[in-house]
Amino acid sequence: MRIKTVLPFVFSVFVFQTVIGQQTLLTPGDVARIKYVSQVVTSSDGRYVAYAVNNQADPYEKNVAASNYLHVYDVANKRSVPFYSQASVSSIRFRPGTGAITFLAKGPVDKARSLYEISLSGGEAVKLYEHPTAISKYDWSGSGKLLIVAEEKTTKSKSVLPYEPEIYEENLTFSRIYLVDLKAKSAKQADIELEGHVSDAKWSPDEAQLAVVAAPTPLVDDSYMKQSIYFVNVEYGHITGQVDHSGKLGDFEWSPDGNYLAFIAGAHVNDPIDGRLLAVDTKSGTPVNLIPDFMGMFEKLAWKDNNTLHYLSSEGVYSGFGTVGIDDDATMDPSIEAGKTPVFTNFSAKNGVTAFIGHSPTHPPELFLMTKKDNLPGKITDSNPWLANRILGKQEVIRYKAQDGVEIEGIIIRPVREQQGRKYPMITVVHGGPESHYDNGWLTRYSAPGHVGAADGFVVFYPNYRGSTGRGLEFAMSSQADLAGKEFDDIVDGVDYLIESGLVDGSKVGVTGASYGGYATAWLSTKYSDRFAAGIMFVGISNNISKWGTSDIPEELYEVHARKRVWDDYDFFMDRSPIKYVDNAKTPLLILHGKNDTRVYPGQSMELYRHIKTRTDTPVRLVFYTGEGHGNRRSSARFDYNHRMMRWFSKYLQDPEIDLDTTIDLPERN
Repeated sequence: MRIKTVLPFVFSVFVFQTVIGQQTLLTPGDVARIKYVSQVVTSSDGRYVAYAVNNQADPYEKNVAASNYLHVYDVANKRSVPFYSQASVSSIRFRPGTGAITFLAKGPVDKARSLYEISLSGGEAVKLYEHPTAISKYDWSGSGKLLIVAEEKTTKSKSVLPYEPEIYEENLTFSRIYLVDLKAKSAKQADIELEGHVSDAKWSPDEAQLAVVAAPTPLVDDSYMKQSIYFVNVEYGHITGQVDHSGKLGDFEWSPDGNYLAFIAGAHVNDPIDGRLLAVDTKSGTPVNLIPDFMGMFEKLAWKDNNTLHYLSSEGVYSGFGTVGIDDDATMDPSIEAGKTPVFTNFSAKNGVTAFIGHSPTHPPELFLMTKKDNLPGKITDSNPWLANRILGKQEVIRYKAQDGVEIEGIIIRPVREQQGRKYPMITVVHGGPESHYDNGWLTRYSAPGHVGAADGFVVFYPNYRGSTGRGLEFAMSSQADLAGKEFDDIVDGVDYLIESGLVDGSKVGVTGASYGGYATAWLSTKYSDRFAAGIMFVGISNNISKWGTSDIPEELYEVHARKRVWDDYDFFMDRSPIKYVDNAKTPLLILHGKNDTRVYPGQSMELYRHIKTRTDTPVRLVFYTGEGHGNRRSSARFDYNHRMMRWFSKYLQDPEIDLDTTIDLPERN
């Protein structure tokens, strides 16, 4: 079967079976079918590991989001079994004392996301509880009591007109805590003093208290900057304490004896990430930053015993794992040193068995396992066995000096058929945030060329410019109050470093990125247009003044990015806006945006497109993805993006004769 498409594709990029001996090159079609492990949890006895595998829909058949299907690994028998694939699962748990797994899913006939259970001995999944609204979180107590977090059921007012307008940021729907009686299949809203929007809640070990995370409203900005942790007495509903902390919040867990709560959070309100490890005596409410000078970031925690925590960390482009005590002179005791293993992104440790999710330059995230007798975790799953038949580019970590002497880390993927002494075109991929970073793991995504770019003869460069995470608090904050300043100069310095190395052709450098990376792309395609021969901006920023007025995170923009208000310095915000430098724009620019984006309003892309179209003769194209927001979730939209990205770079960095509007037949699907 041959499938006709109306999309213009570059033939060299889309030959699905380019043969080199017995192997082939990675293609956009391959990227569209990659699977990866997305969730992991270990049973209390360490016998089983429940995990989810992310499965993408066939982009030729359905434009839908990927689904996470439940699998179970038997540690003793070393056997993995698929358990549930009728709907996408989340929040996998082992139900205490039952020999069963629970999870959230919106089943084939469900009106909203519900709670399901499936026995470890197999059989059909059973719906335990269906709430009138979607369940967002749930928690089991040790004795099996259940609480859920879900939105209130509201009754919308009826207009006298056959039309109801939306009142922006009003009539918000709040999430509350509900205590569930499974025998009666009913739930009662917890009668507690706490007002505001609840995002998570967990039972204390003695079941007398809840740790509750809440913000004043459901607005995204409040969820970033104004969340707090409260201790609530279950019987009387009284707030018995509040954690004295300002800043972003992440993972949190009660100690086994209930005397402490450990959590991952920002060091303070201006810390751009939740990456510091803190513990608080539940009676005092005053938290302690356990490792304040850590030159990395903490990603996840779990209690080992009443006085010791397991931690997972990012350290530069690698990950680390170990333990840390909660006493006054707490020190880190790494059991897995950074750089010694694949990059781990999650873990679950119980009874001497630790399951990890890990990825490397040669494979997407998979399940890894480590027992007491193991020195390092071993890889358990192989979700994409066909990858063994793909030739991948060589991936390397590089370090270079910025103009002011600061050392910057980055990663490159070299061309698959690299010839010594030849200079290659390069695609620079800028991460968003900027509070994010690239790990030395699997870097090929629908919006990042990775091994697809390497297969088509490109060097692919991933810089961790200043403001990136994984290198401590000072480095993460080093770009604040300097939008598009030294942070983006670091990217240009990395490009120069690779040109000077002899690997890259300086006249054929491209740049792409999403969100803040899209901002960088717009900046480098205007302010530094003489340095970049092609650009692809995705959900990016072009005008910092209108951006502030149309984004759903104005306070976060102030607290952890600009550090000044727009109305206090309009000139600064315009000086750091790409539209100001459009007369300088000679870089052919492809602009892509989700039409429903609330983080970076689509008007940001429209503004840049209109300025370039009106003020220059530079090639520019604007593509909207209907139904998508701040990034593409659906299969066909992702597939389309990957193709458009690669053919744009192929035309402007490799072969100018490529016709972007030629329709061709695609070969059969893999």
